[in-house]
Amino acid sequence: MDEPILSMEEREAINSGRWFSSLSPSLRHDILRCAYVKRYKDGMLICARGEPPEEWIACARGAVRVSATSITGKQITLTYVEPGIWFGDVAILDGDKRTHDAYAHGETTLLCVSKADFKRILAEHVEFSEAILRLNARRVRQLYGLVEDLNTLPLRARLAKQLLHLTRSYGVMSLSDSNEIRIGLHLAQEELAQLLGASRQRVNQELKSMEREEVIRIEPGGLIVRDRVTLLRIADTDH
Repeated sequence: MDEPILSMEEREAINSGRWFSSLSPSLRHDILRCAYVKRYKDGMLICARGEPPEEWIACARGAVRVSATSITGKQITLTYVEPGIWFGDVAILDGDKRTHDAYAHGETTLLCVSKADFKRILAEHVEFSEAILRLNARRVRQLYGLVEDLNTLPLRARLAKQLLHLTRSYGVMSLSDSNEIRIGLHLAQEELAQLLGASRQRVNQELKSMEREEVIRIEPGGLIVRDRVTLLRIADTDH
């Protein structure tokens, strides 16, 4: 499962991450110097709720599906961690256990830093402490934004915003039509519905409506965004 080095594409995903790229060269070097690579097949468990935190983790390829289990035993997808994003530091910082399950979604590569090395770097670099504060402040802002959207936007607008986010993170330009973007992350409609806090039936209705309007196209292999400008307008104006 483990391989010693990242591929060029995986390394680029880490180095170009918005947060990681903002760090000083010396801090980035210290983090990468002690990091190690793990590779997972689709659906493999990365870490489980209730486990003690042993690693600080970044996604380098694929995606990490973060989920919870309902009282009926059903797994509910909460979010996907995309390439370039670091996670797992909260449980290390507060000394508590992991709060959610994390699974590989597709072929997934992770870059990991042990808890001991994380704490050592934190003690040696004042910059790292400030950077971790910024990282978590950004998460809080995103969380408040999600709660606001859930309570103020109709499903159509929330769906448009989610599709735009997936396009930015996993978009692949079409070779046959430069206006079309394929979402490379394959999500079942049930998984997409869970991200939006809605039923699969309602999400399916909105997707079909967007397809009739020629904003998207639904294919067996995933979704294709045909009209990003209209999708932006739906996200911005459907209040």
